[in-house]
Amino acid sequence: MRQSPVAGAGLALALLSAVTFATSGTFARSLINAGWSAESVVIARVGLAALVLATPALLIMRGRWPVLRRNLASIGVFGVLGVSVAQVCFFNAVRYLPVGVALLLEYLGIILVVGWTWLVQGQRPRRLTVAGSVAALAGLFFVLDMAGAGRLDPIGVLWGLGAAVGLAGYFVLAGRVDSALPSVVMASGGMAVGAGVLLLLGLVGVLPLRADFGTVQFGGQEMSWLVPIAGLVLVAAVISYLAGIAATRVLGARMASFVGLTEVMFAVLIAWLVLGELPTVVQLFGGALIVAGVALVRIDELRAPALPEQPKAAEPALT
Repeated sequence: MRQSPVAGAGLALALLSAVTFATSGTFARSLINAGWSAESVVIARVGLAALVLATPALLIMRGRWPVLRRNLASIGVFGVLGVSVAQVCFFNAVRYLPVGVALLLEYLGIILVVGWTWLVQGQRPRRLTVAGSVAALAGLFFVLDMAGAGRLDPIGVLWGLGAAVGLAGYFVLAGRVDSALPSVVMASGGMAVGAGVLLLLGLVGVLPLRADFGTVQFGGQEMSWLVPIAGLVLVAAVISYLAGIAATRVLGARMASFVGLTEVMFAVLIAWLVLGELPTVVQLFGGALIVAGVALVRIDELRAPALPEQPKAAEPALT
């Protein structure tokens, strides 16, 4: 079946989101190694990104405030679950695990998405989707290298599993929000809520807030802390969230979540080039299985019977 231009654009957006999201662990590692708490890194990342997107979000929403009001609850849940929970858990996992391994644990959330669309929405997965899920889980086993000599820190594994729950919420909520709500408003509002909740919990002493505004080690070079912060905000937050939300609207939650798995491979490559974290042969084999799972799900989506045409959104997804 020939791929439609809309589906192709959705796939390109999902890959762009994956590449830019993949940089977050490497940027964050330099700050965490310099003494920042994971919670402070997340607040800086999403809080500043929300400010960057606030002006275009306000301009787009002029005269359309009823759309925002009826989506306030969805934006709030998205900010707490899809932004703050997912990122705090992931960045804490990065403290104990290699970036690639932490991401693969987080991406167990794809199995939760498939289960959600089946049990809650009644979208029973077809055989190729099931095969892709099995391949992804098998790949996860090999990436974790359960039979290898290296032992993973159980604390890091638990943080990674918490990130999986947050990631599943991110994909499901991004795909279910009112199509009349612009992606930039969804991203800015969600990140503002996430940053606000974490800052409040930090101020009352529930979460640790630590930051060191000196130099950091990044890519083997000593530089200002502003460099990884700029990367986290502009590349790993603004671009990644906008592209990810738009892709989810085009492809659907399940397909976008599987394409998003390529983030792991990009993250492993970036961590290898910047941090010198080279995966083992067993982990590379596991990564190949995950890519195979993505391909199976993609084939399954292309072979699916055509669905009745849905009403078009009021505007392009990225507006």
